[in-house]
Amino acid sequence: MKDIEDVCATCGGDGYIENAGSRNRCPTCRGTGRRVVAEGFHDVTKTKASHHLRSDPKGAAAPKPTWPTTFEGAQLAGEVRDSRTLTQDAKDRLIREIMEHETSHGQCTQTFLKKVRKQVRPKA
Repeated sequence: MKDIEDVCATCGGDGYIENAGSRNRCPTCRGTGRRVVAEGFHDVTKTKASHHLRSDPKGAAAPKPTWPTTFEGAQLAGEVRDSRTLTQDAKDRLIREIMEHETSHGQCTQTFLKKVRKQVRPKA
């Protein structure tokens, strides 16, 4: 593999850049004025954890959860399921909403719990 040195495009080969009267070392070339351009192999090592997840060879997506995963979400979904005042469609919608809230927030917030419980419990 052969490396080629090129003039740094950020500092123009000076090695320093000036901003509002202050002179700082160029972050691109680290003050050398030159930029090394590698020819040939380019390392594309996967460094993110998500890159190491194994995917299904058939391309099938992971199964969607059918019940909330947090304790608070499962408890709230149980209250929704056992409600005598809600229709089955309303129960299904609320349970889906609980699972979506868990996905986006990581847990069921107190405000969300109160909002859903207002819909579940009959007005006195």
